[in-house]
Amino acid sequence: MPKRKLVGLIWLTCLVVATLGAQSDVDWWENAALYQIYPRSFQDSDGDGIGDLKGITTRLTYLKEIGITATWLSPIFTSPMSDFGYDISNFYDIDPIFGTLADFDELIAKAKELKLKIILDFVPNHSSDENEWFDKSVNRLDGYDDFYVWDDGKVNAETGEREPPSNWISVFGGPQWTWHETRQQYFLHQFQVKQPDLNFSSPMVKEHMLDVLKFWLDRGVDGFRIDAVPHIYEYRYANGSYPDEPVSGWSSDPTAYEYHDHIYTKDQPATVELMYEWREFLEQYQAENGGDTRVLLAEAYSSVETLSAYFGNGTRFGTQLPMNFQLMYLSGYSTAKDVVGSIDYWMDTMWSNHQTANWVVGNHDTQRVADRMGAHKVDLLNVIVSALPGASVTYYGEEIGMSNVDIECTGDSCEDRDGERTPMQWTPGVNAEFSTGESTWLPVNPDYERINVQTERGVARSSLQIFKGLQKLKSSSAFLSFKKEGGFSYEAVNEQVLQIIRTNKINEEYRILINMGNNMEKLEGLSDKTYEYILTTAYSTHYPGQTVDLGLCIVLMPYEAIVLRWLA
Repeated sequence: MPKRKLVGLIWLTCLVVATLGAQSDVDWWENAALYQIYPRSFQDSDGDGIGDLKGITTRLTYLKEIGITATWLSPIFTSPMSDFGYDISNFYDIDPIFGTLADFDELIAKAKELKLKIILDFVPNHSSDENEWFDKSVNRLDGYDDFYVWDDGKVNAETGEREPPSNWISVFGGPQWTWHETRQQYFLHQFQVKQPDLNFSSPMVKEHMLDVLKFWLDRGVDGFRIDAVPHIYEYRYANGSYPDEPVSGWSSDPTAYEYHDHIYTKDQPATVELMYEWREFLEQYQAENGGDTRVLLAEAYSSVETLSAYFGNGTRFGTQLPMNFQLMYLSGYSTAKDVVGSIDYWMDTMWSNHQTANWVVGNHDTQRVADRMGAHKVDLLNVIVSALPGASVTYYGEEIGMSNVDIECTGDSCEDRDGERTPMQWTPGVNAEFSTGESTWLPVNPDYERINVQTERGVARSSLQIFKGLQKLKSSSAFLSFKKEGGFSYEAVNEQVLQIIRTNKINEEYRILINMGNNMEKLEGLSDKTYEYILTTAYSTHYPGQTVDLGLCIVLMPYEAIVLRWLA
């Protein structure tokens, strides 16, 4: 065989071995591109102005187009909608607003056809007070007597009046305990009064929740995003009483949630144990039914040390993806060093102990990136979360740079979080082609004629095109080698420039450079290799296909992000 052909064959063999080796070491969720859909706002199929399951099904091809691995749906279960679906009256059915179980089955079938995974929002901490379980518990029906957290309260020695069992304050403000006239006891609700907390100290509650998980697993879902994980258990003394929580010093308002340090109502050891039990249940289900790993995401605004416990303790495992919100705390003034600090806070514990990472850009409870950081930094955040090792989590519309809408509150139906929940912007057409109705449940952003999927498909360096290009890189050998020693690194090369390196340590390396600042940045001696521009954002003066010798210098424009590639 000629020497040139032999060298080429050896190179090709090395590339194949590197790629296959990296792929075999990574489960699907570890490098996934996850995408949150707020069902009310994604696509309306029947003209009532509210998004639904049939609408989502028609848009699944879009998710495939932009490189999404799995999408998780905010609650779609039967609900009186006091908290927009997080108050569930029937855990086993679809709310008519969104469609039917048959519609859900069609969505699952289409997703499987496209090789997309579907993750459901699972809300175990509480139900709606209109759930039949609560009615049965109120009336002390057999087995349901302690299905929720009930207590007689305590009698004030001075006034002789009955008072709540403790001073606990709900997340939405006001007492966590409410008196129920029919039952003649207080019930606990860490959130709204209409969201009574389930009592996970009851074996019957735990059995019901496992049955709920199995019901949806049998219908084909690939996992669950567990809502409000830290609140599932509360601390109780051996004598059955509940301790008061200490004052935190963070608020002067005694009715505000921040007034107390929630040492008895958040992140209890029993909650960690429950995550392990649910992981074991999903693993057993997989062993019996086959298929890919079923995944658990945990919504927990907790310390990274607590999130580490939710993931595992070395011998047992819990949620694969305790959600990492650190990058959501960045602002428009954040520097590259600030970004590295946020990354380090996670990596120093979670990566060091578990070799796992995930990066959340936004969600339905947080202002969009364009509002909290500025429209000029949307692409920067999308580049960062896609370039870092692990799973990326994108809230619908962030890939096109959607922004909040100022919505005037009128009455009790208005949410201060509505601004980030407005309809998806598909085209410059009427209602952004979210709905054919005369109106939509929330107003479409007035900028939809400029910021929408259709328009950005036709613009080479739009936010959408940058996002799509980044997802393609996640399947490269270099990006799949993140669990190998030296497979990635990140640093602030100066105050404003972040560098992320992804490499397979053989023949492929990417350098991602992000200028967080408003000045030009000149960088010298980053490497002794020549790189090719692969992706450039709208602020860049360079184009894909151009090359740069990093042994000399490279200049970044304000707010520019670039992806460079070196191939042996």
